Amino acid sequence: MVNYPNKKKVQSYIRKIDGKHDTAHRGMNLEEDINLTNQYYLANDIAVIHKKPTPIQIVKVSYPERSAAKIVEAYFQAPSTTDYNGIYKGRYIDFEAKETKTFSFPFTNISLHQINHLDRIIKHGGIAFLIIAFTRVNEVYLLDASFMVEAYRKNDRKSLKYETIKENGHLIRTGYLPRLHYLEIVDQYYCEVFK
Repeated sequence: MVNYPNKKKVQSYIRKIDGKHDTAHRGMNLEEDINLTNQYYLANDIAVIHKKPTPIQIVKVSYPERSAAKIVEAYFQAPSTTDYNGIYKGRYIDFEAKETKTFSFPFTNISLHQINHLDRIIKHGGIAFLIIAFTRVNEVYLLDASFMVEAYRKNDRKSLKYETIKENGHLIRTGYLPRLHYLEIVDQYYCEVFK
């Protein structure tokens, strides 16, 4: 159990089976790690980056008590774009976060409208990337969106291999505060270009 400064308790990723460490579930909480990282960046006035809410249309609401409303039926209004967006050092940032249990990133894990969205962000001068967690090796990479857009549109493969992402992406340093130091990579590979 890990006790974070916000008093939230998070179960450790590593558990024991037959006295041996089972590492199959470590790194399985990428979204939580990014959310905690973004909270740290916000609290320390480093960046303002938030998870985008999924657009839903509420159809039916139940009122079991006067003060408590419960959504009973809802539908996705439209396909969502990417998971996170915000601003850092005066630059717009937009990115998608994905996990994979295999040694490849299947293109079925990202949709065409997300690829098109990331491409538009790049064309309009924003910073766009993917954060991809390989849970088997407990490694998290930042991959520039332009690389993903080009690979996705080639149609000559159905996935990107772990080795390809390792070679073309950037390993994100992990820690306690922040959990994922992804803005270090943004500083080095994006913000230096625009100074």
